[in-house]
Amino acid sequence: MIVNKNLKLLDLVGNTPMVALQRIPTNPNVTIYAKLEGNNPGGSVKDRAAYSMIKGAIDRGELQPGVTLVEATSGNTGIALAMMSSLFGVPIELVMPEDATRERVLSMEAFGAKVTLTPTMEGAIDYANAQVAKGGYLMLNQFANPDNYNSHYRGTGPEIWRDTEGSITHFVSAMGTTGTIMGVSRYLKEQNAGVQIVGCQPSDGSRIPGIRKWPEAYLPKIFERQRVDRIMEVSEEEAVQMTRRLAREEAIFCGMSSGGAVSAAVKLAAELSAGVIVCIICDRGDRYLSSDLFG
Repeated sequence: MIVNKNLKLLDLVGNTPMVALQRIPTNPNVTIYAKLEGNNPGGSVKDRAAYSMIKGAIDRGELQPGVTLVEATSGNTGIALAMMSSLFGVPIELVMPEDATRERVLSMEAFGAKVTLTPTMEGAIDYANAQVAKGGYLMLNQFANPDNYNSHYRGTGPEIWRDTEGSITHFVSAMGTTGTIMGVSRYLKEQNAGVQIVGCQPSDGSRIPGIRKWPEAYLPKIFERQRVDRIMEVSEEEAVQMTRRLAREEAIFCGMSSGGAVSAAVKLAAELSAGVIVCIICDRGDRYLSSDLFG
């Protein structure tokens, strides 16, 4: 085996594999590719944004010695920030809704992060803002930070264009902070304005971790509606069933938001005469084993 002695952990962020679904698609004239972001070193697509945001804050002089990072997160961003903070030697407090799975809390704590739980995601955002107001804290604010979507403009988008050899016709992504869909949309539309960008939101009454239908007051500031050609709603049941199918039929072990995105991609494929759809598999399924997702 050849060992690259110059390879660092940060070099492993991005360039994730993309695989064609073999059994789930129903339209033989449409190929659905799944981009496996769980292959990032921290296990999710959020490694890209976390690295970009922390490095950006350091490069701009915003993150000084003695300052603690604080961030509201639904889970994956928190794990990624905890990992990156340990690499950069920066203390961090992460604030999450109390319904977050135990695996996520333990993962953050394993990297040395302090974890605070609040009743809701909106409450987590309010708590983080209050910490910043006290002084001594810096919030990277993934919901308003251009470094979030720029990580996908520089990385995820170009990788998709390269790996499909420019043949992509539709990009499908869950929408949480909206960083992934904003950055990928920017890049793909520059290459071909005809590529359709499709975002996924939960249907009314559905709870899908990682996908949000934001109240207007909490809508991410980085979100620009005109960059999304279509928004498809996905029910909680659809997301759960597709997540289970991905594991059992495609051997793709992922979380519920990824199941939601693939569910939308399959419905979209049924409408097309031909096409190449790429959807994001946000993370790995082992973060949900304490929930009833695979029960």
